[in-house]
Amino acid sequence: MIGSTRQLRVFALNQPVDMRNGFDGLFALVANQLKRDVLAGDLFLFVSKTRKRAKVLFWDGTGLCIYAKRLEKGRFGAPWKMEASTPLQMTTSELALFLEGSVLAGRIPLSPAAFDVGAPTAFANANHQRR
Repeated sequence: MIGSTRQLRVFALNQPVDMRNGFDGLFALVANQLKRDVLAGDLFLFVSKTRKRAKVLFWDGTGLCIYAKRLEKGRFGAPWKMEASTPLQMTTSELALFLEGSVLAGRIPLSPAAFDVGAPTAFANANHQRR
């Protein structure tokens, strides 16, 4: 589908989208609803109200691209049912599964949190309390 050698973030709009939107309409949704910069290189997923159509907007370094898919059978998952207050963020692997028809059942963090040199660790807190 969409190949890249770098880490990409995917953001899904948390409301249904009119699929008549093209480059400019989807660009405006990213800027106004998601508060993100399309030209940063992230991928943006949009799903129709009927969940039969989906589009992905992305900047490939030279121009805007739209990947569109219409299902003949079944429906895409509803990203707006996952977290109503914030846009759903997923990996490119999760996006590929989503576009193939997989359902977003739930997410758990698999990677540890980013390491912060200045933040105390649970181990340091436990040793401090013993003293």
